[in-house]
Amino acid sequence: MRRLFTDNIVYKRRARFGAILWTLLIFILCFMPAREVPDVKIPLIDKWAHFILFGVFSFLWLLSLRTVTVGRMAVVLIISIVLGWLVEYLQGALTFLGRSQDNIDTLADGIGGLLGMLVFYLLWRRSNKRKQVT
Repeated sequence: MRRLFTDNIVYKRRARFGAILWTLLIFILCFMPAREVPDVKIPLIDKWAHFILFGVFSFLWLLSLRTVTVGRMAVVLIISIVLGWLVEYLQGALTFLGRSQDNIDTLADGIGGLLGMLVFYLLWRRSNKRKQVT
Protein backbone atom coordinates (compact mmCIF):
# COMPACT_ATOMS: atom_id res chain seq x y z
CA MET A 1 0.00 0.00 0.00
CA ARG A 2 2.95 2.32 0.54
CA ARG A 3 3.60 2.44 -3.19
CA LEU A 4 0.12 3.81 -3.78
CA PHE A 5 0.76 6.79 -1.53
CA THR A 6 4.38 7.41 -2.42
CA ASP A 7 5.69 10.77 -3.59
CA ASN A 8 7.58 9.04 -6.41
CA ILE A 9 6.77 10.82 -9.66
CA VAL A 10 6.74 7.55 -11.64
CA TYR A 11 3.89 6.19 -9.55
CA LYS A 12 2.04 9.51 -9.74
CA ARG A 13 2.28 9.44 -13.55
CA ARG A 14 0.98 5.87 -13.61
CA ALA A 15 -1.89 6.89 -11.35
CA ARG A 16 -2.70 9.84 -13.63
CA PHE A 17 -2.65 7.55 -16.67
CA GLY A 18 -5.01 5.16 -14.85
CA ALA A 19 -7.28 8.05 -13.89
CA ILE A 20 -7.42 9.25 -17.50
CA LEU A 21 -8.24 5.75 -18.73
CA TRP A 22 -10.93 5.39 -16.05
CA THR A 23 -12.46 8.73 -17.07
CA LEU A 24 -12.56 7.55 -20.69
CA LEU A 25 -14.20 4.32 -19.54
CA ILE A 26 -16.91 6.34 -17.81
CA PHE A 27 -17.64 8.21 -21.03
CA ILE A 28 -17.63 5.05 -23.13
CA LEU A 29 -19.98 3.19 -20.79
CA CYS A 30 -22.32 6.11 -20.16
CA PHE A 31 -22.67 7.02 -23.82
CA MET A 32 -23.21 3.54 -25.20
CA PRO A 33 -26.51 3.38 -27.05
CA ALA A 34 -29.23 1.91 -24.83
CA ARG A 35 -29.73 -1.06 -27.16
CA GLU A 36 -26.10 -2.13 -26.54
CA VAL A 37 -26.37 -2.05 -22.74
CA PRO A 38 -26.91 -5.59 -21.40
CA ASP A 39 -30.18 -6.21 -19.60
CA VAL A 40 -29.14 -7.35 -16.12
CA LYS A 41 -31.84 -8.44 -13.67
CA ILE A 42 -30.18 -7.09 -10.51
CA PRO A 43 -32.17 -4.42 -8.65
CA LEU A 44 -30.59 -0.95 -8.84
CA ILE A 45 -27.57 -2.26 -10.79
CA ASP A 46 -27.47 1.00 -12.73
CA LYS A 47 -27.14 3.01 -9.51
CA TRP A 48 -24.42 0.69 -8.18
CA ALA A 49 -22.53 1.02 -11.47
CA HIS A 50 -22.60 4.82 -11.23
CA PHE A 51 -21.60 4.65 -7.56
CA ILE A 52 -18.57 2.46 -8.30
CA LEU A 53 -17.52 4.30 -11.46
CA PHE A 54 -17.38 7.67 -9.73
CA GLY A 55 -15.91 6.29 -6.50
CA VAL A 56 -12.97 4.85 -8.40
CA PHE A 57 -12.80 8.06 -10.47
CA SER A 58 -12.26 10.28 -7.44
CA PHE A 59 -9.88 7.78 -5.78
CA LEU A 60 -7.64 7.54 -8.85
CA TRP A 61 -7.52 11.29 -9.44
CA LEU A 62 -6.64 11.89 -5.81
CA LEU A 63 -3.96 9.23 -6.04
CA SER A 64 -2.40 11.07 -8.98
CA LEU A 65 -1.96 14.34 -7.05
CA ARG A 66 1.61 15.23 -6.11
CA THR A 67 0.45 16.87 -2.90
CA VAL A 68 -2.82 16.22 -1.13
CA THR A 69 -4.63 19.09 0.54
CA VAL A 70 -8.20 19.54 1.71
CA GLY A 71 -8.72 22.06 -1.08
CA ARG A 72 -7.51 19.68 -3.78
CA MET A 73 -9.66 16.91 -2.37
CA ALA A 74 -12.65 19.24 -2.51
CA VAL A 75 -11.85 20.14 -6.13
CA VAL A 76 -11.73 16.46 -7.13
CA LEU A 77 -15.06 15.87 -5.38
CA ILE A 78 -16.64 18.86 -7.12
CA ILE A 79 -15.29 17.67 -10.48
CA SER A 80 -16.75 14.23 -9.78
CA ILE A 81 -20.18 15.71 -9.03
CA VAL A 82 -20.13 18.06 -12.02
CA LEU A 83 -18.95 15.29 -14.35
CA GLY A 84 -21.74 13.03 -13.08
CA TRP A 85 -24.30 15.76 -13.69
CA LEU A 86 -22.88 16.49 -17.15
CA VAL A 87 -23.03 12.83 -18.15
CA GLU A 88 -26.66 12.59 -17.08
CA TYR A 89 -27.56 15.86 -18.77
CA LEU A 90 -25.98 14.72 -22.03
CA GLN A 91 -27.71 11.35 -21.81
CA GLY A 92 -31.00 13.24 -21.75
CA ALA A 93 -29.99 15.69 -24.47
CA LEU A 94 -28.57 13.12 -26.89
CA THR A 95 -31.85 11.38 -27.62
CA PHE A 96 -30.40 9.29 -30.46
CA LEU A 97 -28.62 7.19 -27.80
CA GLY A 98 -31.96 6.00 -26.48
CA ARG A 99 -30.97 6.95 -22.94
CA SER A 100 -32.50 9.39 -20.52
CA GLN A 101 -31.43 11.75 -17.77
CA ASP A 102 -31.84 10.28 -14.30
CA ASN A 103 -31.23 12.54 -11.31
CA ILE A 104 -30.87 9.52 -9.02
CA ASP A 105 -27.88 8.47 -11.14
CA THR A 106 -26.42 11.93 -10.53
CA LEU A 107 -26.91 11.40 -6.82
CA ALA A 108 -25.21 7.98 -7.05
CA ASP A 109 -22.30 9.62 -8.91
CA GLY A 110 -21.89 12.23 -6.17
CA ILE A 111 -22.13 9.71 -3.35
CA GLY A 112 -19.63 7.46 -5.14
CA GLY A 113 -17.24 10.39 -5.58
CA LEU A 114 -17.58 11.25 -1.90
CA LEU A 115 -16.97 7.68 -0.80
CA GLY A 116 -13.95 7.39 -3.12
CA MET A 117 -12.56 10.55 -1.54
CA LEU A 118 -13.16 9.26 1.99
CA VAL A 119 -11.56 5.89 1.28
CA PHE A 120 -8.57 7.66 -0.27
CA TYR A 121 -8.25 9.99 2.72
CA LEU A 122 -8.41 7.19 5.28
CA LEU A 123 -5.83 5.06 3.44
CA TRP A 124 -3.60 8.08 2.75
CA ARG A 125 -3.70 9.13 6.39
CA ARG A 126 -2.96 5.58 7.56
CA SER A 127 -0.03 5.38 5.15
CA ASN A 128 1.36 8.69 6.41
CA LYS A 129 1.13 7.55 10.02
CA ARG A 130 3.10 4.42 9.14
CA LYS A 131 5.77 6.53 7.42
CA GLN A 132 6.18 8.60 10.57
CA VAL A 133 6.58 5.51 12.78
CA THR A 134 9.31 3.94 10.63
